[in-house]
Amino acid sequence: MGPIRHDPQRQRFSAEAEGLAAVLDYRLRDGTVMVIVHTGVPAPIGGRGIAAALTAAACAHARARGWRVDPQCSYAARWLQRHPEHADLHG
Repeated sequence: MGPIRHDPQRQRFSAEAEGLAAVLDYRLRDGTVMVIVHTGVPAPIGGRGIAAALTAAACAHARARGWRVDPQCSYAARWLQRHPEHADLHG
């Protein structure tokens, strides 16, 4: 997996592996809540922890800005449940 990139204009975190792009899309609500709306990893590069790395990067970004996280994406919601160290972001 290559580096995780953040495109604030598109409200997207992305990473590439084997020429395929994995993404995490979010929307900023009320200027303080990162609503994670989609996490997508193409099947050929699945199972490598890429979605987890994207979600962790998004949470770190939110934390650094004092934002809350609203995981509307089912993957992100499960990831946050499995990582109680980020429970304070949920809201």
